[in-house]
Amino acid sequence: METKRPRVGVGVMIFKDNKVLLGHRNEDSIKADSLLHGEDTWTMPGGKLDFNETLRDCAFRETKEETDIEINKEKITVISVSDNIVKDNHFVTIVFLCKEFKGELKVMEPDEITEWKWYDLNNLPEKIFPPSKIGIESFLNNKIY
Repeated sequence: METKRPRVGVGVMIFKDNKVLLGHRNEDSIKADSLLHGEDTWTMPGGKLDFNETLRDCAFRETKEETDIEINKEKITVISVSDNIVKDNHFVTIVFLCKEFKGELKVMEPDEITEWKWYDLNNLPEKIFPPSKIGIESFLNNKIY
């Protein structure tokens, strides 16, 4: 029997004009593709760290795959580290703040993320994916962990 171990997740809080970019995960749990059961929630771009991949490279890759936006991975900073534990999975999630990026926002994986929207920090959606919510709260409270 395989021993369950924590995995590493990366999120990117893309920030401009006091707004954060969030994507709506599919309501279908299979299509939402979330080991933390994040279907029907709003999430930052991000995903699972691959073997031999740096955290910054993961942030760049996942953002590009999901949004077609290219972040400046040399200028992103860590704003949050959190434990995300559900009944069948455990992730340690690192969230980066990104203020420099280029490209046109697109829905690149429409089965998983149905739409992307810019949200004012004072008017966020109700159902935010827990690691993303912790990242936003960490940013607002200037507390990494």
